[in-house]
Amino acid sequence: MNHNPHLNELGEFLKARRAELSPEDVGLRGGQRRRVRGLRREEVALLAAISTEYYARIEQGRLQASAPLLGEIADVLRLNDDQRTYLFELSAKETARPATPRDRQRVDTQFQRMLDDLTATPAFVIGRRTDILAWNRLAAALWTDFGQYPEQEREFVRLLVTEPWMREVYVDWEEVTRLAIAQLRMESARYPGDPRLAALVEELSARDEKFRQWWTEHDVAMRGKGTKKLRHPMVGELTLDWDTLMCATDPEQSIIVWTAAPGSSSYDGLRLLASWDVDRKRTASDTTA
Repeated sequence: MNHNPHLNELGEFLKARRAELSPEDVGLRGGQRRRVRGLRREEVALLAAISTEYYARIEQGRLQASAPLLGEIADVLRLNDDQRTYLFELSAKETARPATPRDRQRVDTQFQRMLDDLTATPAFVIGRRTDILAWNRLAAALWTDFGQYPEQEREFVRLLVTEPWMREVYVDWEEVTRLAIAQLRMESARYPGDPRLAALVEELSARDEKFRQWWTEHDVAMRGKGTKKLRHPMVGELTLDWDTLMCATDPEQSIIVWTAAPGSSSYDGLRLLASWDVDRKRTASDTTA
């Protein structure tokens, strides 16, 4: 049995993607009703111009396919750009990269300086396994003081799944959580044998049925930018744009910056929240003086 975690995950990923397609999606006639949804292996093999046995060995993690063949399979399965990136990341021979991350990440010095200088913009630094490595005061005011959680439990995806307040903060919690899981799956291509990631997935799968379902769907997504709706007890509902800035010295950590369109109610809400946080800090300082 093949124990190469990259090839095993690649096979599971292909299996999940063909399960999403019907024969009609790829130009085949559906024929009789099927007991199992999705394309059959022989149909993928036919469209990729290879034998069913050869394709089966790829999907079973017993064979590393060439880049041109993976490109053909990606076309057959209608993979998007993020899915293609994930597929080729998994298929690459990892000769120089260790099987697991070596050290616990520390926030980049310039990232920390940037966070400290952002007084009207919430931001946090996210690393491997969605670890929250650092955050600024406005992020703490908008979400929570992440420092109250043990460092080894400070993963964004863990908080989304286990903390009731996260379900209240995000208006569309399911969409946010599914995206976070897809991003985690994308990152896992670098270290599919990572024991900490495996332990995190096992724990969250046991604790939450939805997480277990969404993880096994093998969806993937790059961390880029987007728009989210949040609600805050002090300033109400906020529509915020988020963007990702990657660290040049450590590409496995990024700063996520949240902004609002100037003149919008969300823009005013962020400034009100920042002002409230400053007043709270000043009051706390006066109390302890």
